[in-house]
Amino acid sequence: MITGAGRSLVVAAPGSVSLAASGLSSPAEGELSVRPKLVGLCGTDLEIIDGRIDPAYVRYPIVLGHEWCGVVEGGQEGEQLVVGEGVVPCGHCQRCRQGRTNLCETYDEVGFTRDGAAAPEIRVPRSLVHVLGPAADPAAAVLAEPAAVVYQALRRAAPAPGWRVLVIGDGTIGLLGALLSGLWSPAVVDVVGTRADQAELASRAGADSFRPPEPAPGADYDLVIEAAGSPAAVVSALAAARRGGVVLLLGLPTHGHETPFAVADAVNRDLAIHASFSYTSSAFAEVVALLSSRRLDPSFIVTHRFPLEEWSQALEVLRQPIGERGKVVLEMEPG
Repeated sequence: MITGAGRSLVVAAPGSVSLAASGLSSPAEGELSVRPKLVGLCGTDLEIIDGRIDPAYVRYPIVLGHEWCGVVEGGQEGEQLVVGEGVVPCGHCQRCRQGRTNLCETYDEVGFTRDGAAAPEIRVPRSLVHVLGPAADPAAAVLAEPAAVVYQALRRAAPAPGWRVLVIGDGTIGLLGALLSGLWSPAVVDVVGTRADQAELASRAGADSFRPPEPAPGADYDLVIEAAGSPAAVVSALAAARRGGVVLLLGLPTHGHETPFAVADAVNRDLAIHASFSYTSSAFAEVVALLSSRRLDPSFIVTHRFPLEEWSQALEVLRQPIGERGKVVLEMEPG
């Protein structure tokens, strides 16, 4: 049943993005209708627009918006701030039963294979919606999805207190990598980035230093988080880990790009290399708990806000950053 109308940010096909009229419909059984409040944009959205995503992971036309927070009516409690898991697991395949919902045999994800939140409403399976605590900040909540990506990877790496951590990349994932690493009590967190304007954001994320890629850091880090998504960054990450160290690959190079590296060197140095995809339901729930308690507050990463009508300007800032730039968000509610 159509209940109203609005406009959504739609990628009709690679190279074709616009605001398009959309109807508002009642949620199906088991779904919850959420009114988006903030929608985060990231480099992956640009790749969807440009057609540079692996075709197995996107379907057109698609409404953008896999990073979001919104509100639902909470009865006597009024409006409740919520976030939702983007990965929609089937719940019954072997990997889902093991709790590895990010590896569900049926890939389905908000903003990739089903419409995202850059719209008047988003309909999400009720089981994937999480209510945040009353003290939660929407600017922090909109980062729940990318924070869960980083948290999932760090859980796998299981850093020990006192580890030396290097983050390669100064975008949102890199900044979250520095911030979330602090939960494991590292001795030092250093960030390598290509944009000097990001130094203050890195410092607020807990980085002890911010440096350019050259000269290359020494090979003495217990944990290296690659968050730049480039072949050169992967090579640098492998080189920066100590013998017996851990390398987390979080950056996502453009589909089809390959990274040559010396396998014998990685073997001789006994490196543990983890490529981490998305997040599990349990990782997402733990991030929500951290946000609700404000033990995790990434709100400072949001540096640019645009109303939905200025979506093209928002995408331009994302493509061509000038000055300090963290997360770019669309404000879905007027005023």
